[in-house]
This record gives sequence, structure tokens and C-alpha cells, in this order.
Amino acid sequence: MAIYTAAIARHCPFQLQPLDRVGGTPTGRPLRGAAVVAVARKAIEGVGDELNAMAAENMDFAPARRLVRSAFADVHRRLDHFLFKMSPTGIQMEERYETNSKGVEVFWKSWLPKPGTTTKAALFFCHGYGSTCTFFFEGIAKIIADAGYAVFAMDYPGFGLSQGLHGYIPSFDGMVDHVIEQYAAIRAMEGVRELRHFLLGQSMGGAVALKIHLKQPEEWDGVLLVAPMCKIAEEVTPPRPVLKALTLMSYVLPEAKLFPQKDLGVLSFRDPKKRKVAELNVISYSDQMRLRTAVELIKATQDIESQLKKVRAPLLILHGAADKVTDPNVSKTLYNMANTNDKTLKLYEEGFHCILEGEPDGRISSVINDIISWLESHSNKN
Repeated sequence: MAIYTAAIARHCPFQLQPLDRVGGTPTGRPLRGAAVVAVARKAIEGVGDELNAMAAENMDFAPARRLVRSAFADVHRRLDHFLFKMSPTGIQMEERYETNSKGVEVFWKSWLPKPGTTTKAALFFCHGYGSTCTFFFEGIAKIIADAGYAVFAMDYPGFGLSQGLHGYIPSFDGMVDHVIEQYAAIRAMEGVRELRHFLLGQSMGGAVALKIHLKQPEEWDGVLLVAPMCKIAEEVTPPRPVLKALTLMSYVLPEAKLFPQKDLGVLSFRDPKKRKVAELNVISYSDQMRLRTAVELIKATQDIESQLKKVRAPLLILHGAADKVTDPNVSKTLYNMANTNDKTLKLYEEGFHCILEGEPDGRISSVINDIISWLESHSNKN
């Protein structure tokens, strides 16, 4: 164990910084069962010192993340990215915070078609690990809403603007239950309950969407997956002995930011300019992965792999053929094993992990159009 701990330390030098669980301020007493890693955030190019200072503040807790998002609002409105430059106007948007039955304040947002437009169906988004339900998805949601669809998205507890320790997943199934509860409440709303309901999951959100479908096999009209995390690629996981040591450590220090990982930005975004834009999603989790989070993600993928034959909803799978974060070959396996005749798999040549955000403009447009085309073909089925 000592050998592996030393190896981890070489990958991730850190200082212990006790934090208060509620306010996120130094208190002098240890965070329960956790070593908090103080990681200096790289300065964001093109942003002033004041905003960079805010982005470098500790964002373990939701109030800090909400404050920083508000401070960056004007910067976000002027982003030089296809998704923002091409997003349609007139979309009806609403943001809400709601406290669920578990006492967690959850953030969610809606994008509805322009007034006077017939709504064809409702799409519910599940975001990835290093992302949020806003930022890049704002542009994607507006384009889909402009095509006549009601789009809903939420931040999981511990992610984005929702309450919870940043980037911490104590239980993957527990997180899925939060999503099920929130989306059940939205699906029951007037004007939504009459529609067909589809799930869209990206990366880790693909695993969330599949878990939701496996728990609610009769309640969804289709599942759309973009680079789904059915298995984490070997290129981004540590060697087996280190992984075993980290798993053991997760029972003692579940919240510790000690799980070594490669630069996922380089692996995820084929277009370097779009990779720079991604740095401005300042409330996304970008520190070393927390130990329990890593263990839960691995367990979730193993569980999903064992249940691929139980997937029986109409299925669309879109994946970059050159993805080094989630394995496109596992998407092929999912396609082959899913117990439905209504299934489509599309691999995009040379595509990296973020095919909705990090590819050349034409590719991004093509992927979104493929999503809309599939929705069009499934929204009016009897």
C-alpha cells in the first residue's frame, strides 16, 4: 500500500486543507473521512485578474459555484464557439431550484420551442462527469428546442449549480435516483405529461440514462446516447495494482481528490480552440477525481456491462470512432446485445470524445442533426 500511495503522490502533489462542510471555509477541523486537495487552477486566457481569482476560489460547495457562474455570465454570452454563434433566438427558457424528497436542492433548466410552435416531444438530458447541464448544452438545447422539442436538464447533486460536495458521487445508484425523482416531477407537469419522453445521455450521463431505463424499463419512449460510459477506456485508468489500492483507500478517504487521471481535455476535444472555450465552464469539476467517485463510476460501468441484454428501449448510439475516454467498441457491444429491433449505431470517423462540443463545426452540426432526425422519426409513432 505504501508503494502505491507514494506513486499516487508523485502524480498528484497536494496539501491537506480542512473545510467546513456547509460553508466551504477553513475551519481547522477535518472534513469527515477526506483529504481535500488544494490544486492551483491554471489561469484562463482572455479573462481579467478579478474573474481568474474568482475561478481559482474553492468551489466545493454550491453557493460558491453559483456566485462564479453569475460573475462569468457576460463572458459566456460572448463565447466564440459554433454552439453559441449559431444558437437560435426566441427559445423560452426557465431556471429553477427545487428541494427534493432527500433534502437536496437541485438545479434544473428548460428550453421550450418558440411561442406558437407545436411541441413534438420532451427530451431529458443527463450530463457528463466533467460537465454541467448548462454551458455547452445551452447551445445544443436551443437548437433542439428550435426544432420543436421541449428540452429539460438538471445538475446532479455535487455538480454544477446543485447542492452537494463538488464532484462527489457517494453512490451512483443514489445519484440516478435523484435524477429519476426530478424528471418524474417534470414529466408530470401540464403540457409535458401528454408528450413522448426521451432520455439523452452523454458520456457518464449515458450511464445515468441507461441506469434510469433499466430501473424504469416501461416509462421511456427511447434512449439516445452520445459517447456513453458503458466502460471507461483503459487509456485513462491507472494500472490494476494502483486501482486496487485506491479502491481500498476509498473506504477510509472517500472524498479525497487522489485518483490519478490524464488530461481529459486533450483526449476529449479534437479542435484545440474549442478546448480553450471549455476552460470557461468554470463550475465544471476539473480537479483530481475523488476516490469514492472513481470507485462508483467503475462499479456502475461493470453493472451496466452485465445488463446490456436488458436494454430494450428504442436506441440511438452516437460515438466518435477515435474516442480514448469511453470505448466505441463497447458501444458496438451495446448495439449488438440490446434487446430491441429499433436500434441505431453511428460512429463518426476521427471523432474524439466530445463530438457535440469539440469537433469541427460541420461535425457538431451533423451530430445534432442526427439527434433531431432520430427524434423526428420516433416522436409520432403510435
